[in-house]
Formats: sequence, structure tokens, C-alpha cells
Amino acid sequence: MDAIPSVDQISLGTVVSIFCIGLFTLWLINGYLNKSWKLKTSSGLTPPPEIPGLPVIGNLLQLRDRKPYKTFIRWAEKYGPIYSIRTGSTTLVVLNSIDVAKEAMVTRFSSISTRKLPKSIKIISCDKNMIAACDYGEFHKTAKRHIVNSMLGPNAQKRHQIHRDTMIENLSKQLRACLKENPLAVVLGHDVESIYVEKLRTTLSKQDIFEILVVDPFKGILEVDWRDFFPYLKWIPNKSFESNVQQIYSRRQAVMTVLINEQKKRISQRTLSEQQILMLLWEAILESSDTVLVTTEWAMFELAKDPERQDRLYGEIQSVCGNEKIMEKKLAELPLLSAVFHETLRKYSPAPIVPLRYVHEDTQIGGYHIRAGTEIAINIFGCNMDKKIWENPECWNPERFLDEKYEMMDLHKTMAFGAGKRLCPGALMAMLVCCLTIGRLIQDFEWKLKDGEEENVDMIGFMTQKLHPLHVVLKPRN
Repeated sequence: MDAIPSVDQISLGTVVSIFCIGLFTLWLINGYLNKSWKLKTSSGLTPPPEIPGLPVIGNLLQLRDRKPYKTFIRWAEKYGPIYSIRTGSTTLVVLNSIDVAKEAMVTRFSSISTRKLPKSIKIISCDKNMIAACDYGEFHKTAKRHIVNSMLGPNAQKRHQIHRDTMIENLSKQLRACLKENPLAVVLGHDVESIYVEKLRTTLSKQDIFEILVVDPFKGILEVDWRDFFPYLKWIPNKSFESNVQQIYSRRQAVMTVLINEQKKRISQRTLSEQQILMLLWEAILESSDTVLVTTEWAMFELAKDPERQDRLYGEIQSVCGNEKIMEKKLAELPLLSAVFHETLRKYSPAPIVPLRYVHEDTQIGGYHIRAGTEIAINIFGCNMDKKIWENPECWNPERFLDEKYEMMDLHKTMAFGAGKRLCPGALMAMLVCCLTIGRLIQDFEWKLKDGEEENVDMIGFMTQKLHPLHVVLKPRN
């Protein structure tokens, strides 16, 4: 009788063969179940069309260009505004039109109000301790109420107006300083207040703080852990990914803890844990900074390459404000400035894909049956490039928002801030800061692109930030 081979005697080829056979078997079973499910649904509706992919990995290779929102548009042209793909073991339904996106976010909200987060966001958000990342429930409502009342709501915006005015004034002064004969004498950060972070054993400037609280976390969110696509292999270590994201998390925690400790005595009553307070304060910094940065930079890029539109906007500001500096109370009288803001949001939405929603009960969207366990990806970039809704969507044309009566606060048209119960609480602040910044920059300077800058329209990976920093030639208007 032959002896049973020990583990040491089993060849690598045998192990690989067994593993492949197992994966192939799982694929066959999954295919059979999917076929059976497609034939019958309790609602009598069919599931969305499925994009052909490969066994086991599904459509992952087709998304390797790191700009999935553009790939989604190409598929929508062939398969329609709603279809499904497979990312490893997960079924993902992609929505590419305003109608089905609003249906999902508003009408079917109760069925898709939870989040299933990738590993990187789960770590950085402290396991859903962020408004944007948490499931809709008591924490979401309580946290949103706190942040709206204290930081982002209309009353809070009135209280903080002096800080925004100071920020805009400082920005204008820094740009004017850069136009001096010796620009090297202007060192950004020479008057920066610093903080000492004991855990990091270093003193940080404001620029360092911005990098740790805003830039690094966005890089971390873009980190991909291949185990998210194959949960049954999560026992395999991925040390490089874990080390990178954990470092971002630890540095963020250390800095936020120091900032909070400086104000701790002002907190007289706590209805949230210290961890939740930390995350709420950081989330406001992160999301408002990114939206303002992306929108303002792209708006100035478009205005700098279009002198005629820039002159029209300057003329509008002059006719309303005269020799006075632009103020928030005048924004409602500047329709072209509002149109510039909304058109920039449309073409360069800061979040081209809404964070994935998880379907926790069978539902229907766009006339298709969506089964529980599916994930939903809302392609905001695709919605805003829909040729059925927008004429020449690839063109930046603010006047499209002046063709009909358009309310300044109607933020649902481009859905850049979401819709329904999960509408971004920072929408008002983003609009105020962006419009005021763009208006003041046009009021104080003539903008012209540096030679060759028109071609620098590439974006960063999953986001819409400019890949190359904006380079312009400035000329003071007075």
C-alpha cells in the first residue's frame, strides 16, 4: 500500500492545480446560480445587462486604467445607463444617468442606505466613523446635526464669515507678493503657526498639517487592496498596503489629537465619543478642502484659457461691486459667477463616483430587479457627461446654466453633492468659499495660462484633481 505523501512532498504545481480547480468550480457554481436567478425574480423584472468578463476576476482587468468613471461611460453607450459588472466575487451595478441615479439616492434610499467599504477607507474612516462613510442611522443623523449646527449650516456660515473674508484677503496678498521683483523673498509658511506633535516627535507647519490631514488621506483612499475583490483570500497578508494606510491613519490621528486637545476645555458636554469628535472635525477639513481646491483650480484653468469669458465675468463683478471688494452678500447678484461654479462642478466633479452603496434588500432601479447583496456605483461623472441631458458635455460652457431660470442653491442639477437624505452637509460652505475665491481672484488679477498649460488637463487616478499643478501668468488689475 502506497504511503500518503506528506505536506512537504506535495509539489507547488499540485497545490496550484488544486487551487485553480477550486476556483473554476466556484465560478461554475456562481454562473449556474446567476443563470437561475436571471430566469426568475420575485418581482418579475429582469436583472440589468451584464458586461462580459473573465472567470473568477470578472471585469477587473478592464478597469485597470484607474479611471473607471470613463470606462463606465463607454459601457453605458453600448449597454444603456444601468448595467452590472463583476469585481472578483462582488456584483456591482453601475448607474450612469441622472434619472436612475436620483431614483437610487431618493426613491430607493431605504434599500441601499448602507456602506460596504474597501479596506483602505475602512481604516482611514475608523470603521465608518465618518458621515460620508457610515450607514444611515442614528449616528449619521446625530453627527450630521452636530456638524451642520457648529460648522456647515447657514447660521454657522454667518458666524464664520469673517474667517472666510480673512482667508480670501490673505490669498490675494500672497499672489500679489509673488509678483514682486524678487519672488524668492516670499516664502510660503514664513508666518505659519506651528504645533508640536509628541507622537511624531516633530514640529509641524500649516503646510505639514495640510499634507497630513488632506493630501495623504486622499492618497490612502486610492490605495487598492486586491483582497477586497476576493474576500475568501483575506487571510493572505498584504503588508505593503497595510503599512502605507496604517501610517496615514496614525499620523492623522496624532495631529488631530493635538489640535483637539488645545480646544478640549471648551467641550462642556459630550454626546459623541472622543473618536467620533476627532473624525467629524477631520472630515469637515478633508471634504471641504478637497472640493474647494478641485473646483477653484479647474475654474481658474478654464477662465485663464478663455479671456473673453474672463472679461465678461470681471465686467459682471464690476457692475455689481464697483470699487468695493466682492462680498458674500453680493453673490446672489452675480449669475455668471454662479454659473461658472456649477459648470465647473459638472465637468470636474470632485467625487466622480459616489462611495459605493450596499443593497441590503431586494429592490428595483430603472425597471430592473436589483437583488440583495449587490453593490451600487453611481457614476456622477457619467451623469454629467450624458449627451441626452447636456449639449456638448465635454465643453466647459457656464452659459448653459443661464439659458433657463436657475436657482443659485439648486445643487441637484449636477448632483456633485449627492441627493436625498445623504446630501453633503458641506454644500453651502463649498459654494460660498468657491464663488468668493473665484470672484476675488478675477477681480484682482488678469489670468493667462503659461505656454503649454492648455494641454495639462490630466486628472489624478480615481479623482478629478489636476495631475499637474496650475501654472499661470498674473497681472494685477489695479
